Amino acid sequence: MTDVIEIHKLTKIYSSSFGKKNIHALIDLSLNVRAGTIFGLLGPNGAGKTTLVKILLGITFPTSGWTKIFNTAISDYTIKKRIGYLPENHKYPPYLTGEEVMIFFGKLSGIKKPELRQKIKELLELVKLEKWKRTKVKAYSKGMMQRLGLAQALLNEPELIFLDEPTDGVDPIGRKEIRDILLALKSKGKTIFLNSHLLSEVELITDRVGILNKGRLIREGTVKELTERKEEYLITFDPDSTLMSIEDLINGFNLTKISELVYSLKVADITELNRLIDMIRKKEVMIKEIIQQKNTLEDIFISLIKEAEGEVK
Repeated sequence: MTDVIEIHKLTKIYSSSFGKKNIHALIDLSLNVRAGTIFGLLGPNGAGKTTLVKILLGITFPTSGWTKIFNTAISDYTIKKRIGYLPENHKYPPYLTGEEVMIFFGKLSGIKKPELRQKIKELLELVKLEKWKRTKVKAYSKGMMQRLGLAQALLNEPELIFLDEPTDGVDPIGRKEIRDILLALKSKGKTIFLNSHLLSEVELITDRVGILNKGRLIREGTVKELTERKEEYLITFDPDSTLMSIEDLINGFNLTKISELVYSLKVADITELNRLIDMIRKKEVMIKEIIQQKNTLEDIFISLIKEAEGEVK
């Protein structure tokens, strides 16, 4: 699988006047995003997320380091034909209807009229705005504006899609529908670079996640890699086979009783876990389930940011 986005030692410094300190928006950032995946970029306000996206889109320029998209330098403007973008807090002229907004952006993309009409019809149906296509956007709710923005970002059939807070202001049903659209796009080989403060949403659909703080990438990996508590398990025993004290049976292991048949177990490694399982099975005690414990992405995010800020030693 090839890398659609390559970022190498990227630094962006905004110069300040009147004797103020320069602002380091990005610091020595390296990151790759694979083709056909959904990558989630997380970080608190001021972390550098928007600056990174602007550099990748060629809207602003790095102080040092380099980036490539489709193995091509971003200075080559022709790659933009293969990119879709939904900015945060996007605005459209209020006197235009949803359909007219799509026509306007379609013409900017160079799409011919017969093909454009069909694409607009399909995309407005996809985001469930077909019956509001002749309604002026000044009457649209925030959620409807997000749906229209997503449709607009897909007009040129992009291979790479940048989405900044795509579910902001969307109700839970609408968020689920947008998630389904993004997963469908991924299944077609599209690559999606997603910024969102809704960590629960990111956790559900991303293949990999990067956490940015004060311009530095402090952690990157799959959601599973970031959230698993690698040495902690929840064990539930079958009530029909527990004929002796569980504590006596597995004495010497780091167990915490949660309820009559459920225990939390901490082990040094997978070898110790299997040793425990072997011991239990020799006593003919039935295990109902063993679940590896994990944190939520939000737990990990908060912990990492606090650690980066020096609040956690």
